[in-house]
Amino acid sequence: MLLKEQTDERLMAEVALGNLDVLKVLFDRHHVHIFNFLYKMCGDKMLSEDLTQDVFYKVIKYRSSYKNGKFISWLFTIARNSMKTHFIRNKESHDDLEPISHRLTAGETGRQEDYSHLQMALNQLEASDREAIILHRFHEIKYAELAEILDSTPGAVRTKVSRAIQKLKTIYLQNS
Repeated sequence: MLLKEQTDERLMAEVALGNLDVLKVLFDRHHVHIFNFLYKMCGDKMLSEDLTQDVFYKVIKYRSSYKNGKFISWLFTIARNSMKTHFIRNKESHDDLEPISHRLTAGETGRQEDYSHLQMALNQLEASDREAIILHRFHEIKYAELAEILDSTPGAVRTKVSRAIQKLKTIYLQNS
């Protein structure tokens, strides 16, 4: 069977055994998803690129800790932890991130117009609510997998996502 036809879990099992060449397939499949998640969370393109590289470095570094679970859950857990570690080391709180639209400088105001109304509403949510929506709705991660990533239960995650979506709707409609 060709590498590209194998599941993420099978490929990661190969990486865990030391076949690092296989990581290229996983990187090609998922680096855009990881970058987009990080960018939607922090709003900094350069930082998101650096953190994406860090995530895949950690996949190699901690490959022996992979225990044949759902690869995408493991990967997004690494991404979340990398982002949190970055903000802790830089004495910034992940939960206190200013909305992306408010951090644009005067020279970037033209780009501000490019942000969609939905993205601006997302930016006004608390980081934990934004994260839950982005992972569930944009990256289509199921509640059970999201519960694993967030270290919670599927029921609690379902409730969190539902409440976050209600908050998002309220913000979206207020800014219309």
